[in-house]
Amino acid sequence: QVQLVESGGGLVQAGGSLKLSCAASGTIVGINNMNWYRQTPGSQRELVASISRAGSTNYADSVNGRIFITRDNAKNTVYLQMNSLKPEDTGVYYCNADIMTPNMRLTNYWGQGTQVTISS
Repeated sequence: QVQLVESGGGLVQAGGSLKLSCAASGTIVGINNMNWYRQTPGSQRELVASISRAGSTNYADSVNGRIFITRDNAKNTVYLQMNSLKPEDTGVYYCNADIMTPNMRLTNYWGQGTQVTISS
């Protein structure tokens, strides 16, 4: 059974930094796109950043230049380095990935989420 497990959330003051990690476990043949989303109460989940297997990245305009997504394919892990954090970055951050399993099916998986709170 495939799982995505996030870690690294917490409380930090505005201007500070946090690094989130998300590790995929289970019987995995390969992972295509890996993504980070965030959600605040009353709002839809929004895409923060995405990275392809080859390392191509895309960012939401609101985080461009402050937040960086990387991945370690050998560890099936994706990271989100968040710098110059703002109160509006507060939310639950979810890891998301397209994962190929031995039955050669590509399935989209979500992690359980990790809370990030930025105090002003």
